[in-house]
Amino acid sequence: ATHDMARAVQFYTALGFDLAHGGETSAFTTFRAGPGYLNLIAEGDDKRWSWWGRIIFHVDDVDALYARALAIGCSPSTKPRDAEWGERFFHLTDPDGHELSFARPLATM
Repeated sequence: ATHDMARAVQFYTALGFDLAHGGETSAFTTFRAGPGYLNLIAEGDDKRWSWWGRIIFHVDDVDALYARALAIGCSPSTKPRDAEWGERFFHLTDPDGHELSFARPLATM
């Protein structure tokens, strides 16, 4: 959910998500996210949400996406790193407070 569809669409488009339906003036917007989809719904300011978890997007190049996020003015909460569970990742919070993780499985040996 978003309180500002235009801001959310600009954010996800700037990160490289492909707009499939809707847009800045729509009440419902869909982005392609790899083989899946990310849906956004506009909610009024009277609607509030709290932390619900984190969505993980697998990407081809974590470091390139991190650099892109910095270039568009984002402040990721972590830097890219290799995790003990076998992924390289970083975390970023969208303008509505939703936690996002961008990850790539590490090559197995």
